[in-house]
Amino acid sequence: MIDLIKAEVCANSVCSAIAGQEGGAMRIELCDNLSEGGTTPSWSQIKLARKLLYIDVNVLIRPRAGNFTYNEVEFESMKMDIHLCGQERCAGVVIGILKSDNSIDISRNKELINIAKSYGMSTTFHRAFDLCPNQSCALEQIIELGCDRILTSGGEPTAPEGSKNLKKLIEQAADRVIVMPGGGITENNIQMLVEKTGLKEFHGSFRSYSSEADTMQTDAFKVRQAIENANQATSK
Repeated sequence: MIDLIKAEVCANSVCSAIAGQEGGAMRIELCDNLSEGGTTPSWSQIKLARKLLYIDVNVLIRPRAGNFTYNEVEFESMKMDIHLCGQERCAGVVIGILKSDNSIDISRNKELINIAKSYGMSTTFHRAFDLCPNQSCALEQIIELGCDRILTSGGEPTAPEGSKNLKKLIEQAADRVIVMPGGGITENNIQMLVEKTGLKEFHGSFRSYSSEADTMQTDAFKVRQAIENANQATSK
């Protein structure tokens, strides 16, 4: 039996997270400030998401927009946020710290991963990975660190543009870590991406304009359609 391809929804609010769940997502990445690439959501959003959702909630640990090198104050904030997520029994956290040359900061990431593991949480290395100058080397380092998955567009602005690199990364990973394409994925292009990469999980926000909220929010219909289209690709 072929395993179903699964979707992680990047939710910019609890309302978006609920829509992702309704659309059939297996997991939510909860964050804030998507227009800035995402930052850590508030404690109330984390707590409410855990109360209202029955699927996994992973929380983005990113104290600010901008680059992925952090000073000591920011690093302490990240550690405290992971402890908070553990205390709220979140399923996982989403992390990524780089050095000034955009290589993986081994020691700092390891410290964050160890905190997450102490609560039984999974870890995803986010799209800071796309800035690494040697992604093949970075992949091996992240595997060695013990991350469960890597969110990546293959080093390109969007996952469809990075499909060739994504295929190579998925093949190199060889199930030692989940390489999860994300960035510019829609219900309309996911089938093509599955066919080109062989992905098993994908990540997207699948948003539509909400007149009630006067902003873009996750659309359950788009999530459901993306999952259906992804799995149609594997049945051909």
